[in-house]
Amino acid sequence: MTDTAHAIDISGLRKTYRAAGNAPAKEALKGIDLKVPAGSIFGLLGPNGAGKSTTINILAGLVNKTAGRVVIWGFDQDENPRNSRAAIGVMPQELNIDPFLSPRTSLEVQAGLYGVPKSERWTDDLLELVGLTEQAESYTRHLSGGMKRRLLLAKALVHRPQVLVLDEPTAGVDITLRDMLWANVRRLNERGMTIILTTHYLEEAEAMCDRIAIIDRGEVLVEDTTRALLSRADGKTMVIETDAADLPALPDGVMPEWRGDGRLAISYQPSRVQPDRIIDALRAGRMPIRDIAIEQPRLEDVFIELTRR
Repeated sequence: MTDTAHAIDISGLRKTYRAAGNAPAKEALKGIDLKVPAGSIFGLLGPNGAGKSTTINILAGLVNKTAGRVVIWGFDQDENPRNSRAAIGVMPQELNIDPFLSPRTSLEVQAGLYGVPKSERWTDDLLELVGLTEQAESYTRHLSGGMKRRLLLAKALVHRPQVLVLDEPTAGVDITLRDMLWANVRRLNERGMTIILTTHYLEEAEAMCDRIAIIDRGEVLVEDTTRALLSRADGKTMVIETDAADLPALPDGVMPEWRGDGRLAISYQPSRVQPDRIIDALRAGRMPIRDIAIEQPRLEDVFIELTRR
């Protein structure tokens, strides 16, 4: 290993897909640079077609890059492909599971593909980790969709990778499975595993990730801590519980809206309007105030602002 500070170090990564016939080639990645700190939970976010799947497939060794450098856990992908692939496990979005194998056999086969000696396999522990001990000998075709997703997670962990990639892990799953998955992810991260997450559920990324990169059209738009990204959104909402029905005069630059529950929501930019000016205006208009709450900006607000077409 050469760099213990970063689990993933990507520089100048490009991928161009050749097109058939006279169609133009598609440049999926346009020289992206990313550094994923070791031990972090890192979000890789972007609209459909942004380049997330291409990046993940390159990391997993499933797609050849056109140019650039990829280092996984200190191992250069070109110079040491065996060790770089052994350092990463990927839980794909697609349910690519043999329907005629049991979960136990699936994990044993996967471990064999990675060259894990039988004495070093942890199949029983993995089945317990993902809650499939009782289904260990059942055919996977008899498992529910949620159980199959749990099996995908276990398959990604058979070789004890230092880096785990979760590609849309909670797409189409129920709340119970989602909670179980995130509990397992936090447990693995506490043990030192680096997690890379792609998801369209931005509230999950906001709650789980230490750092986030947002990419679009094959380029990194921004990469920073989650807290720093949220601070970029210059917008807050003051929510007023009141018995009044009429709206008093408010400062310029604010956007009031009556919500369905009868509360008044006033959106404003702190850089332009201080909250005390809004409160002073409400008092001057003799609006009775029973309670006030401030809604902070969400990751969704930052995402929409950066990826607006």
